[in-house]
Amino acid sequence: MELVNITAEAYAAKFSTAEDELLQEINRYTTQTHTKAHMLSGQVQGSFLTLLSRLLQPTKILEIGTFTGYSALCLSKGLQVGGKIHTIELREEDAATARAYFEQSINRDKIVLHVGDAKLIIPTLNEVWDIVFIDADKTGYIDYYELILPFVKPNGIIIADNVLFHGQVLEQTISGKNARAIDAFNKHVRNDERVEQVFLTIRDGLLLIQKL
Repeated sequence: MELVNITAEAYAAKFSTAEDELLQEINRYTTQTHTKAHMLSGQVQGSFLTLLSRLLQPTKILEIGTFTGYSALCLSKGLQVGGKIHTIELREEDAATARAYFEQSINRDKIVLHVGDAKLIIPTLNEVWDIVFIDADKTGYIDYYELILPFVKPNGIIIADNVLFHGQVLEQTISGKNARAIDAFNKHVRNDERVEQVFLTIRDGLLLIQKL
């Protein structure tokens, strides 16, 4: 299912803040060389993440799923002086790509890259998070959510990506493993009295969750 009208997305990009040179390079490289380039946040969603981070002015951000580094760089732009974003990537190759781009960023000292299983790494971080961005394996979303929610500050924000999962959650019978997991996650958050949330139809869907 085609969720985003290509013409509308191009129009939205035209009127959203342009990518800086480093983001442009990551976008170009990922699109041209990566077999899963569709996982990149892209300009419009990236601009949203940057704007949200700048509005919230966080000191601690957690990202679960670094990919090639695009979204971490977007989120890092709103960090306060002395703030840090911890980003976790399971795949060594993608982590190496992201690390190379982080080194080119003016915010490189604010970015801490962890390589490995997020479920094992998160408990070792001992931080209270202002923003958490979940963009990793879809079958793990509920586990990640429950793992990090106690460590999100009151009024802190969790952002979950791909909550439309290519439109598969809209089907009358949801058959794919990942789509079923995302649908279960969306229902899990909806029924959680510890949070309030809004479902945004940006790109492949973003669920914006505020801890009460």
